[in-house]
Amino acid sequence: MRFLNLALGTLVAAVGFWLIWGGTVSPVLVVGWALIVGLFLWFMTESITELWAWSTLLLGLESFAWPLVLMIQLRGQTESFPESEMGTILSAVVLGLFSSVFWISFSYGLFKRGRKPVAGLPVEQAAAVSISRANKKKKGI
Repeated sequence: MRFLNLALGTLVAAVGFWLIWGGTVSPVLVVGWALIVGLFLWFMTESITELWAWSTLLLGLESFAWPLVLMIQLRGQTESFPESEMGTILSAVVLGLFSSVFWISFSYGLFKRGRKPVAGLPVEQAAAVSISRANKKKKGI
């Protein structure tokens, strides 16, 4: 099951990388990126939750980079932007920021979910410790 999730997570990051460059990048670079991401996920993750947390974090970072790359690509063609390219840039910025915030927030939730309880304590005691700390903060102690 972990291999399937590893392949799918790598595929998600590779497709995101390919979409950033709009299909103008060489397939060799996309395959190289997929291998790097696959090796990173293989060695850095211990669970499926961590694997998807890293994959969605990479997708969020790629979504954030997409409008920047688009602006750099369009800037290289002309000094001033026509109105149609300005509309393209505006939609890329709005969609890129919206999707990057979504995917980074989603990965944050997965990282938080995948965190293990306090080492050496049973789950019930770890929950009791966190509740007692919250009560102390409320009382101002």
